[in-house]
Amino acid sequence: MKLRSTYLLVSHGSRDPRPQVALENLGQLLSQKLADSFPAVATATLELGPAPLHQQICSFGEQTLSLGLTQLQILPVFLLSGVHVAEDIPAEVEIAQKTFGDRLKIELRPHLGCQEAGLTNLLKNQMQEVAFIPNLLLPKWILLSHGSRRPSGNSTVEEIASKLGAETAYWSVKPSLSERIESLVRGGQQQIGIVPYFLFNGGITDAIGKNVAQLKQEFPEAELHLANPLGASVELAGLIADLIQK
Repeated sequence: MKLRSTYLLVSHGSRDPRPQVALENLGQLLSQKLADSFPAVATATLELGPAPLHQQICSFGEQTLSLGLTQLQILPVFLLSGVHVAEDIPAEVEIAQKTFGDRLKIELRPHLGCQEAGLTNLLKNQMQEVAFIPNLLLPKWILLSHGSRRPSGNSTVEEIASKLGAETAYWSVKPSLSERIESLVRGGQQQIGIVPYFLFNGGITDAIGKNVAQLKQEFPEAELHLANPLGASVELAGLIADLIQK
């Protein structure tokens, strides 16, 4: 199949190197997933990158043109449709598009969080990896997301939690993880699982781990288990591939 486009995975960016390594691994998995068309895949960050995002796009855009191609697709690797997805990334794409004019078409694809069904299945896999002590009450799960202050910004999280049979908690808005756990323990829950709705390990997941350790001391009558974040995987790369216009 003839190569028609290049693909740029855009994440938030972090001072912690682990998310960038995971993003690059995800890019490699996406490249392998689309091997039939020999796609060119690269990564960029909205914040804390080597240059503003529009400059990173322009740099990859020049590479795209050097391949004899005239289309570049931007793939936002974000779980929530907050201000970064709704405003910041489109603004950076618009700046880059003006730089190229008609020489290159830059197309902004939907963000990863739109793949609700697929993400729900991946979260189920993360939950299944947690082993609870048998013969106690059935575990109750909490889906822990960063959270958004935008109206309806957490609707997708609520919908996924409903499908998982889980409660929701948020890192940046209420209800917090501690509030949710306190409510469950007071209701007699003995086994509680926490599945982070985050892409990769990093500073926030480290902080979540410390928070859970503190909560174990605060609520010794409950057994708390923390699952892993989604992580770079063939399955996650497949969800991103589904967002690409065929």
